[in-house]
Amino acid sequence: MTIVLAAGGTGGHLFPAEALSGELRARGHRVVVMTDKRGTGYGDVFPGAEIAIVPSAAFSDRSVLGLMFAPFEILAGIAVSFAKLKKLKPSAVVGFGGYPSVPVMLAACFAGLPTAILSPDALLGRANRLLMNYVKVIAANFKLVRFLPRHPEKIVYTGNPLRPEVIALHNAPYEAPANAIRLLVFGGSQGARVFSERVPDAIARLPEAMRSRLEIVQQCRPEDIEGVRRVYERMAVKAELAPFFKDMPAQIAKSHLVIARSGAGTVSELACIGRPAILVPLPHALDDNQTPNAQALVDVGAGWRLPQNEFTPEKLSQTLTDAFADPAGLVAMAAAALTLAKPGATKALADLVEQLEGAR
Repeated sequence: MTIVLAAGGTGGHLFPAEALSGELRARGHRVVVMTDKRGTGYGDVFPGAEIAIVPSAAFSDRSVLGLMFAPFEILAGIAVSFAKLKKLKPSAVVGFGGYPSVPVMLAACFAGLPTAILSPDALLGRANRLLMNYVKVIAANFKLVRFLPRHPEKIVYTGNPLRPEVIALHNAPYEAPANAIRLLVFGGSQGARVFSERVPDAIARLPEAMRSRLEIVQQCRPEDIEGVRRVYERMAVKAELAPFFKDMPAQIAKSHLVIARSGAGTVSELACIGRPAILVPLPHALDDNQTPNAQALVDVGAGWRLPQNEFTPEKLSQTLTDAFADPAGLVAMAAAALTLAKPGATKALADLVEQLEGAR
């Protein structure tokens, strides 16, 4: 079978597509990734897959003139996608969100091809909402809470495909804090400035007996690292700081507690590995999509959700104090996080894609 994957340019779109691509190729299928011009650098992300570039346009962060031309760029993308799909004759076309996926998926729907989209968040993103009533199947991760399609019976809860290094750590043993307390802080691929500003201040407010046991691993923006390091050094708190950690899944597995944003990938990885977390949804995310992701973890008793306006040093310090004072509670939270895990999501989505061909 030839399978076309339509993916955008962010990690939240690319990581699930990468995982599915690997599974489909392992099953002997031909994979073609259709994306915008950023895809010229995706060869390492999708080894063995073919890359096809199509025009696309986003409506955010554009000038007035750019917004005027955007619809024409999308129409051009649909036309190019239609021609490429006609030549490829794929058995299925799968979209992973992001505006680069829109022209490909619309062309596939117009061509009557078997189609599916993945929603890793607890609500459908804007690109996927444009497509939800036209595709055959919506593969979802968390329970969808808003923006449902006209026919909700097309929703199938497969989970969010994760990288192999995350799945390898599924249900990694969790031991309650004894002597050392390992705290992991990260805020996305570039770190979160608000964490650099408020977490050290919160740590300073902890009881000395608790603070002296801390071992912190924290992702910071390059320009913030030295300032954060000086604060921790003054408190004699052991801390490893870096702009990026290549072994983030392993860092999650080693931690007793995580402070992070609540993108779908982050919450899915926390659930798969099984770690409690304090989640701070990105306040300016489109449609506030990170809040329901965080709530999904909170609802099973695996952590806390702190809106950024409540993420004060005082509030965070109290939350950390309560968490570290109850090691048995952290163990229970780690187990609760696992109830959200879907480590077989990649295989489930691949099965669904193969079934689409049968429903042609």
